[in-house]
Formats: sequence, structure tokens, C-alpha cells
Amino acid sequence: MSQATMETRGSGLWGGSKLWGGGVNPYGVNFKKIGMWMFIVSDSLTFSALLFAYSYLRMSSPNWPTPFELWPSIAVASLMTACLLSSSLTMVLAVHHAERGDTRKAVLWLFGTMVGGLGFLILHANEWRELINHGMTLSGNPWGDGMFGGTFFTLTGMHMFHVFSGVGYLGVIAWGFAKGRFKAEDVEVCGLYWHFVDLVWMFIFPLVYLMSVNMGGS
Repeated sequence: MSQATMETRGSGLWGGSKLWGGGVNPYGVNFKKIGMWMFIVSDSLTFSALLFAYSYLRMSSPNWPTPFELWPSIAVASLMTACLLSSSLTMVLAVHHAERGDTRKAVLWLFGTMVGGLGFLILHANEWRELINHGMTLSGNPWGDGMFGGTFFTLTGMHMFHVFSGVGYLGVIAWGFAKGRFKAEDVEVCGLYWHFVDLVWMFIFPLVYLMSVNMGGS
């Protein structure tokens, strides 16, 4: 069939528009992005199960602890949240400059994202140290139901591991992008992971911290 015949048929079917001539897949998605989305979906199921288990135990226990006071516990947790939210913004800027071909600014914003992640990890590790010093373990705590310690350390520990892995991932991408070994799409895929980690925290923060505030101050 000749090109002229195809265009004529296209004109009759679509009111003057030409048929697609091939060469580019209009629904094509980079395999790295597909792989990351598949990982995010599967990992979402893991975190969903942990959040559901925590919620179930909390609702079924008449003696669930409320160990966090507004100061300093909730204030520090809010600062941790600010670190992650700020790192999401710097990640967006890193992707933006990577797509524009500005390697220097993209790498700088990637490092800024790493700083936010490291700040979160330092604050979180210090919080764990304080809770352990107060007698909280995987099987007990001085405030109430012993399951609180196990669920808290499991849920927040899993998230901390993801943040730690994300910081390492960012470092590798920043180094490789600066050397010209990675492309803008690699920065974008890295950003998908980082935004997912930040989103998970936005479920953990209100469920674990804000709903466990000791308003009595005792």
C-alpha cells in the first residue's frame, strides 16, 4: 500500500489526520522506570501490612502506650518530617536540572537531598537511643502493652533501612551522573524511590507519633 493511499484512508477515517507512521512507540516506558514502579508497588504491600498490624494491635489493646510528649519527642519527630519533606523538594530540583542538562546543579541538589536523609537518620537514631535508655525493647516498655516496642522498632526500623539505602543510592547516582555514566532518566528513577520513602513516613508520623501523644505529661 502506498503512502498516498494510507494518507487518503487516514483522511477519511480521522477527518484529515494522518495515520501514525511508526518509528516511536507512543506508549513506551523506560525499563528502569517500570522496574522501579514494580518495586514500589511490592514494597507498598510490605509497609501496608506493617501499618495494618500496628493499627490492629493498637485498637485491640486496652493499655496501648502513649510515651511521646509534645516536647521534645513530637518536636523532634516534626523536625525529622521537615528533613524528609525538604529532601523531596531538593530531589525535584535535582531531576529538573538533570533533565535540562545542568550537571553541576543536579549533583548539588542530589547532595542536598542526601543531607536531608542523613539528618533524618541521625535524629531517628538518637530517638531510638533515648527510648532504649528508658527501658524500651522489642518485647517490653515501661509505659504499657509490651507489643508497642516490637511494632515501633519494626516499623520505624524498616523505614530507616529504606532511608539509609536511599542515601547510598543517591550517592551512587550523584557520582555517576557527575562522571557522565548516568542519564537524567536515572536521576528521575532515583527520585521515584526517594519520594516513595518520604510518602511512607507521612503515614508513620501521624499513626505512630501523633496518635501516641501523652497529653497528661506524666
